[in-house]
Amino acid sequence: MLSLSSISPLKISPCRTHFPLPSHHRFCRFGVRCSYAEAGVKGDSKSATIDVEADVKSERVVVLGGNGFVGSAICKAAVSKGIEVTSLSRSGRPSQSSSWVDQVNWVTGDVFYVNWDEVLVGATAVVSTLGGFGSEEQMKRINGEANVLAVGAAKDYGVPKFILISVHDYNLPQFLLESGYFTGKRKAESEVLAKYPNSGVVLRPGFIYGKRRVNGFEIPLDLIGEPLERILRATENFTRPLSSLPASDLILAPPVSVDDVALAAVNAITDDDFFGIFTIEQIKEAAAKVSV
Repeated sequence: MLSLSSISPLKISPCRTHFPLPSHHRFCRFGVRCSYAEAGVKGDSKSATIDVEADVKSERVVVLGGNGFVGSAICKAAVSKGIEVTSLSRSGRPSQSSSWVDQVNWVTGDVFYVNWDEVLVGATAVVSTLGGFGSEEQMKRINGEANVLAVGAAKDYGVPKFILISVHDYNLPQFLLESGYFTGKRKAESEVLAKYPNSGVVLRPGFIYGKRRVNGFEIPLDLIGEPLERILRATENFTRPLSSLPASDLILAPPVSVDDVALAAVNAITDDDFFGIFTIEQIKEAAAKVSV
């Protein structure tokens, strides 16, 4: 009778990865060798190889605007979770020297002119942090048109997921939401949800705080945002009745840490059941799922 102790330990040969691109799943074939010689089994006592195919999902994310404040936080968080990261931004590789920076594939380019073959082939998700202020036309172009173009390209290349970093509406009156900034963002949101109804993600944070680098200088927005977030969360039971007032969230909406936004994006990349529009509170909840 065979006993467990009489069987030599399993030996797993190195993984040989083989996959066609683009691909959502990558497979590893493991050669498992079992020796029964010590158990006294008659016959060929030589080790035999059993091939077992395991379906191992490997993520590769493309971050649009990856050298920006939010984009770089997403790149860093994704790398820390073992996700392969490519950043596309007009400024290319950041000047800072950190170990995670060396693990990102930095591509210099503009979404309006980039060769998508260089960045989207084999991607499993795209995260867009594109957005900004300026004239009405500039805001419509960068907040809306750039994102719409990126969503269409991702869909054409068969990328399974698209995550958009959008913005909270702050309970503003409709006439204020008709500015180029908000109309651009909402146009991008509509495109994401239309092209990716079962896997598109829209994150709507409010004021995002953290250590922001501008022209080589570090602006510690967390010195304002973090204590403000704690105060607003501690007093939300008292201030909730005011939330129905127009534009009340300009004061009452709690700020969000850039790290929480980044972790929520990582959760969106890795969780197939995570899709739709997510509020400030839901962003915090999503971040908590992957923060450990």
